Amino acid sequence: MAVSCYTIVFIATLTVLVTSISAKEYIVGDANGWSLDYDYQIWAKDKVFFVGDTLVFNYPPGAHNVVKVNATDFQKCTTSSSNGILTSGSDVITLLTPGVKWYICGVGKHCEVKKMKLVITVLPQNLAVAPSPTATSASIKSTVPLIYGFLATLFGSLLLI
Repeated sequence: MAVSCYTIVFIATLTVLVTSISAKEYIVGDANGWSLDYDYQIWAKDKVFFVGDTLVFNYPPGAHNVVKVNATDFQKCTTSSSNGILTSGSDVITLLTPGVKWYICGVGKHCEVKKMKLVITVLPQNLAVAPSPTATSASIKSTVPLIYGFLATLFGSLLLI
């Protein structure tokens, strides 16, 4: 049985919509931003991060930076294993893979003395989009044609090209 172009477009579009709807943007430190003497572990403790979410590090350019490091460099506040240094003052990091992520400020002793370090655990995206406990297969089946019809109308003109 052949798969129609509509089915492929529907599945691709639904995947993009689900990921973009569930993705969150976190301003690291909230109103405090990425700054000296702020406890980023307390900031992160009640948050759940998923693949697709973004972290935004706001700080005055030139005053700080953001360096992604490994666990050892995080503990020692060193940048020897860094994956690049971000310096824009409004650095956006998209969380692309699950696992533990470590970030520090590599300026002076900001990490060691001024607590400018953040560690988070990123969960897989499929844990973020769990079906509602009240959803039944009948309700899902009745919703799919509605979504399919909407997307087919929306993208129909593109498929005719």
